[in-house]
Amino acid sequence: MNYSDFLARILEKAISLEASDIHFSVARYPTLRVDGKLTPLEDEKFLDKDDSRELAFLILGEENKEKFLQKKELDFSFEYKDKARFRVNTFFQRGVVSASLRLIHSKIKTIEELNLPRFLHTFAKLEQGFLLLTGPAGHGKSTTLAAIIDEINHARNDHIITIEDPIEYIFIQDKAIVDQREVGSDTVSFHRALRSTLRQDPDVIMLGEMRDYESIAIALTAAETGHLVFSTLHTNSASQTVDRIIDIFPADQQEQVRAQLASTLKGVISQRLLTRIEGGRIPACEIMTATPAISNIIREKRTHELDMVIATSSQEGMISLNSALKNLILQKEITFGEALKYSLDPKDLRLRLRAE
Repeated sequence: MNYSDFLARILEKAISLEASDIHFSVARYPTLRVDGKLTPLEDEKFLDKDDSRELAFLILGEENKEKFLQKKELDFSFEYKDKARFRVNTFFQRGVVSASLRLIHSKIKTIEELNLPRFLHTFAKLEQGFLLLTGPAGHGKSTTLAAIIDEINHARNDHIITIEDPIEYIFIQDKAIVDQREVGSDTVSFHRALRSTLRQDPDVIMLGEMRDYESIAIALTAAETGHLVFSTLHTNSASQTVDRIIDIFPADQQEQVRAQLASTLKGVISQRLLTRIEGGRIPACEIMTATPAISNIIREKRTHELDMVIATSSQEGMISLNSALKNLILQKEITFGEALKYSLDPKDLRLRLRAE
C-alpha cells in the first residue's frame, strides 16, 4: 500500500469538508470530525495496527519518530503542501500507535469571517494589559486569538512574540515584526521562554496556553510592566477564569495575584462553537471587559458577582453566554436544543426566550 498517497487523500478530504480533526485509530476507518460530529470514511481502508503505525510514522518524520518512540506520545505541527497545517498528537493505546490531527487553515480569518462579535476589534486596539480566551478544547480559542493577533500585525508597528506548543497559525509579517517560538524546538518550556521574552523588546506577547502558576506569574508581571499579553485557559466562564488563576497560586501569594489581576486584566472572552441549522459551526461568546466595577469585584474577592455585572453591562460591550445563545436562536442560526447543550444556566436561558 502507498501510504503517502493514502495520507494525501485523507488530508484532501478533511480540507474540502472543512473537518476540524482527523483520527487514525486501529480497527476503525479513518475518521473526520465535521461540524462537531465524528464521520468515518467508510470508502477508505479499515485500519489495522500496521496502517495506523505507518501513517503516524509518515506524519512524524524521522526526527520526531525517535522522540515519539522515546516519550510514547508527542505534540507537534505538520504542514501539508501550502494548503493547511495540522496540530498533531501521536500516542500509544494498548501498545498500538494512533494519531489525532487538528486542522489549521493556512489563511488566518478575520473577526468578521469567523462570525465573531465586532466588539473584539476593541481588544486588538489595546496597548497593554492581559486578555484571556477561554472555553473547552476544540471550540476555536486559538483561531479567535490568531484573528486578533493578526489584526494587530496588519495595523501596528509592534514586536509580537508568540510562544506555542506546537506553533499553530503562521503569521505573515506585515507592519509588525512577528517572532514565533515553539516549545521543544525553539525553547525548553513555556515559563523559560516567557521569562526570556521580556528581554527581547516585545510589545505584544501571545502565550499559547497557561499551564502552571510560574507562567501565569510571569505573564501577569509582563502585563503589569506595559506589555500586551494574550493567552488561553480551559475554563467555562469569566468568573471561573478569575478564580482558577488565583487558586493556582499558593495561599500566601493569592492576595498579590488578585491585586495584579484586578489592575491588568482587560477582558475575558469565553467561547463555544455550535452547530448551525444550515450546517457548519458558529461561535457564541461571553465577553467581559475590565470596567472599574469588574476590577473592584476581583480586588474585593466578590467574583460570584461577575456574572450579574456581565449580564447587565451591555452598554460596556459585555454579553453573557446566555444572551449570545438567545440571539443566535432568534436569528435562526441554531436550535434551542443546541443552545441548551452549552448553556451554563438553562433555566435563565428559558426565561430570556419567554421574555421575547
